[in-house]
Amino acid sequence: MPALSKRWTFVTQFIRNLRGGSQPILAQASDGFRYVVKFSGNLQGPNLLFNEGAGSELYRACGLAGPSWKTLIVTDSFLDRNPDCWMRTETGMLRPTAGACFGSQFLGRDGVPPLEILPRTSLSRVRNHQSFWLAWLIDICAQHADNRQAVFLQNGDGWLDAYFVDHGHLFAGPNGELRRRYEASRYLDSRIYQAVSSAELVSFQKIARNLDVDRLWKSVQTLPDTWKTPTALAGYAECLTRLSTSRLLKNIVATMVVGQQQAIEREENRNRDERKAVFPILHPRVQAAEFARRPIAC
Repeated sequence: MPALSKRWTFVTQFIRNLRGGSQPILAQASDGFRYVVKFSGNLQGPNLLFNEGAGSELYRACGLAGPSWKTLIVTDSFLDRNPDCWMRTETGMLRPTAGACFGSQFLGRDGVPPLEILPRTSLSRVRNHQSFWLAWLIDICAQHADNRQAVFLQNGDGWLDAYFVDHGHLFAGPNGELRRRYEASRYLDSRIYQAVSSAELVSFQKIARNLDVDRLWKSVQTLPDTWKTPTALAGYAECLTRLSTSRLLKNIVATMVVGQQQAIEREENRNRDERKAVFPILHPRVQAAEFARRPIAC
């Protein structure tokens, strides 16, 4: 056990439950950092932890910002001491499986959690908004079966940096069976996709096409064996093949541009219809309510 303690990082203190279908928790680990922890044997599907680890490495290889992550060990004694962290089901509480779990380092700074939702006036303060185009391209190739998730950290000068989180639905989802249209993996607030030049779109294709596939495969091989299911590995292989196919990338980018233009037109039509409608204002003071700052399950 002493040798094992030096090699692995253990989950040591349960802090609180976090929102999300994967029922993650916020916990302290033996390295002194706080992590968003997702358990093995997750109810969403057997590929969830593989998708999180492989997706994090894929995003990092593309130069996309995201939290650091590592494999954490959750022990039986920790689970026995902290029944509040057990997973909730329709029939009651389910004790997670002890062993290797996924840990995404919590991004909050100095007690200030990351922002999950931005008002329209703050979008111009996001310094890396162009990264959302590259993330969308990667997600389409990875058959991301859910909307892209991101959180935002504000620096001392008021600028916001986006960090991409929650990769559990990559590679056709936690069960490896979900197939969605390309719009499914777009960030929900389409206003983040500000105008980009043709040169920038070409550069995104080059980033995807020039990925070191051998290095990515090596990083996947270091994941715990219990995470590497046949469907997870197959979905990952299909993703790397798409990312290496120039004509396919070009077609995907063209579809993204058209899709975003259609989304803008729909938004403009919706706003026009809302301006035409007349609604009584019963509580005028709540019209300017600010978005709350709250942590998100990464």
